[in-house]
This record gives sequence, C-alpha cells and structure tokens, in this order.
Amino acid sequence: MIDKTQLYIDGTWTDGVEGRRMPVINPATEEEAATAAVGTAADCDRAIAAARRAFDSGPWPTMNRIERSELLGRFADELRARLDSLAAAITLETGAPSATVRPVHLLAPLAHLDYYVEQARAPEVTTLPLQVNPRPDGTSWLGGSAQVREPVGVVSAITAYNFPFHLNVAKLGPALACGNTVVLKPSPNTPLTAALMAEAAEAAGFPPGVVNVVNGGADVGALMCTDPRVDLVSFTGSEAVGAAVAAQAAPTIKRVLLELGGKSAMIVRSDADLGAAITMGLGSVMTQSGQGCALTTRHLVHADIYDDYVSGLADRVRAIRLGDPADPSTSMGPLISAAQREKVEGFVDDARAAGSTLVTGGGRPDFARGFFVEPTVFADVDNSTRLAQEEVFGPVAAVMSFRDDDEAIAIANDSNYGLGGAIFSADAGRAFEMARRIRTGQVHINGGSGASPGWDPFGGYKRSGLGRELGEAGIADYSEIKTIKYHAG
Repeated sequence: MIDKTQLYIDGTWTDGVEGRRMPVINPATEEEAATAAVGTAADCDRAIAAARRAFDSGPWPTMNRIERSELLGRFADELRARLDSLAAAITLETGAPSATVRPVHLLAPLAHLDYYVEQARAPEVTTLPLQVNPRPDGTSWLGGSAQVREPVGVVSAITAYNFPFHLNVAKLGPALACGNTVVLKPSPNTPLTAALMAEAAEAAGFPPGVVNVVNGGADVGALMCTDPRVDLVSFTGSEAVGAAVAAQAAPTIKRVLLELGGKSAMIVRSDADLGAAITMGLGSVMTQSGQGCALTTRHLVHADIYDDYVSGLADRVRAIRLGDPADPSTSMGPLISAAQREKVEGFVDDARAAGSTLVTGGGRPDFARGFFVEPTVFADVDNSTRLAQEEVFGPVAAVMSFRDDDEAIAIANDSNYGLGGAIFSADAGRAFEMARRIRTGQVHINGGSGASPGWDPFGGYKRSGLGRELGEAGIADYSEIKTIKYHAG
C-alpha cells in the first residue's frame, strides 16, 4: 500500500534523529496495522530550516507562475495515480467506510486542488486606477500604483485526523499556489496518508524544502508555532488546542489561521420537505461517525412537525449499517480511538442526566473489537445543556423544538461556535433571509448546492476559527499584499 513511512525533510526521506517509530492503529480492529517514523523537535528544526532556505534562496517563490501552476498540476496528477493507496490508507487509519472514501475523502479535495492549480496562474500584479494630481503652478502629473500579491513565507500546517487528505490539501493547495514553502505535521493517527502525499510531492518534482512532512507530538507542534523562522501557522483541530496555537504564535506576531470546532444548527421549518431534512439530519450522525466540525448536530425542528421528524430520523438512524469499514456495505465505521469513544459516551451520560430523551442508540454495539459506538438520537434537548453547547465529535444528534423563526434563529445563534448551518423550507426566499441572520460561516438551504467547489470559501465565526479556506479568501490568507506607487509623468 505504501513504501515509505519515514519523515520527508528537505527532499529526502529520514527516520529522524532518534529513529523512533509509532504504531498506526486500525480503529476497527484495535490492532497495529503499520508503523511510522516519529520526529522530534530536532527533526522539526531541520524541516523549518529547509523550508526557510527554500523560500529565501530557492527557485520556488520566484518561479514563473505558469511553471508553478504546472508543478502543482503534476502534484495533483501524482496524487490521482495513488488513489487506491490513499483510499486504503484512509480507511485503515480513520475507519472511514470504503464506499465513502473516494467521493468524500479524495475526489472532492482533488477538485479543490485543481482550483488552486488554476489560481496559481492568476496575475500577481494588478494595476490600480491612475490619478491626476494638481501642481501649484496649475499643471498636473500622473500617478499610479500597482497591487502585488506575494507569498507569506514559511507555513506551518497542522492537521486533524478526521478528513486527513482533505485537510492536508486545504493547506498545501493555497500555500503552494501562492509560492510559500510548507512544513506539514499530520495527526499522529494519520501518518500514512501524509506520507503518500509526500511521496506524490517528491514525484512531482518540487524543489527540496518546499514540502516537508514531520510526524510528531507536542514538542514538534510547539516549535512549528513558536519558531521565528515560520511566518504563518495554519491549524485544524479542537478549540482548546487552537487557543494554545494562537498563544504560542503571538510572541513572534506570525499570522495564524484556525479552523476549529462547530455546533452547527439545522433549522427545519413547518413547511419543509421532511424527508430531505431527515436525510441531512442522518448525515450529521453518520458522516465519518459524526467526527466532522461542520456537521449540523443541533436539529431545530418546528413544533408542528417535531414528533414526525424525531420518529423519522430515529428510523433512519436504526437502519445504519455499522461495521467493518473495509466492507462496501458498511455505512458507518468506528471512532478514531478508545479515548474518543469514552468522550462520546460521557456526553451520552450527561445528556441522560440533564433530562434529554434518548430515542435510539446510546451504547456500544455487540462487536468483539473496534472503537464503535451506536449512532444516537436525543430529543427534548435544552440548548443550555452540554450536549447542545459542546462539540461531541461523535454520532450523536440533539433535537429540539421551536415555535417561530425568531426563536429558531435565537437558538441557532446561542452558541460559542459558528461554522456551518442549514435551513429547510418551501419558502426559499424566507430561508435566505434567515440565513443572513445566523452568525455562522456557511449555511445550506434545502440541502445546499450538492457540491463543495473550490471557489466556495469555508470557515467560521466566533470560536470556530480565524480565516478562510478555499476560494479567493483562502488565497488571500496565504498571501501578502504589497502596494507599489509610481510617478507616471
């Protein structure tokens, strides 16, 4: 499946200065499936030095934009040539059902990378309007200016385990398109996916030091955030770690991009297509076993259709086929680890104690092995409870009712997070007006557009993060803007 499980630093593969290895655990079997090299702060120091050198004196940041785009395109081609290996690695590492890996975990992010291939070709210099300036003698002179987009420099990219390929592409794509160099630290749970991406980068022919991959723990992450040679930190993960990343980066005044947690609300009005709403509600439970930051885990349903929604959702959730993610008939796999399973079970216990009604699920399936939990639906949830306010990162839905649109919007906004959201209504215009009032980075109306194109920016309000991925906003976050003023005559 994969030939290299080492660190990739300055264009070479290495076991690291201490030669340590870590196990890669299959969450469906709890067995060691492979091992991968573990880097230390010393290895990370070498990677940062390589990235700094590649940016300051290498050909990459000053490369012709067409050449850079072509190289990024070769990277996309090399990734596509490894689709089978990537799919197998993602299922093994994350427990993602094999039937969903290609369309969700691989093909959609590759389409995003194609967008960045095109964006790399965009002109770096934009001429701004000319201005006629009067002189005291009554004559005038012509002045002008140009806006120049330049790379930020060395980028530290730190990613999570739930959608490893997507998250790595979301950082490597815009960073490289703008001419930055990158040190990538993947989740310790998903080193195989990252190694395959490094292998593709090597085959594509990036100059040494442009792409570096270092597995490691807190010491590696801390250096990536504090080192003054790093110009930008892009992090995806929990709110708590995101706050620590921002604090570590603050003394060196480096740019910080944070894609953090969510507790997104799905509003189902009384005139909604109930079946379509239930399907999206099912996805919030089933997709990657609920381990998704933008999933709509709070279901706000109008009182007139509340009982029908709860019973319909429960029926669909009970029909979820839970099991071996390598089996094409499986629709939901395990959680990433025993610790994550215990965390989810703690939320279930708290919800019961808070008076929420357990409709279905709430326990472990009768499997001999694997970090599985049953897909779970709670009804009669109070929005002030822990289940409604904190990110579970597991297959647990919180259903609550509302009487009118203003109440629904108030409940949706009563959250520390603001990443995703959804509205179902036969009145699309009214749904659009409501979407404008919800304090969140993305809202799907009646299921959304059916796709996530590269030009759609993604990111959150409040504690869901800083900055945007994808789209022009994503390019801007990895760029510096310089204004050059000139005297035209």
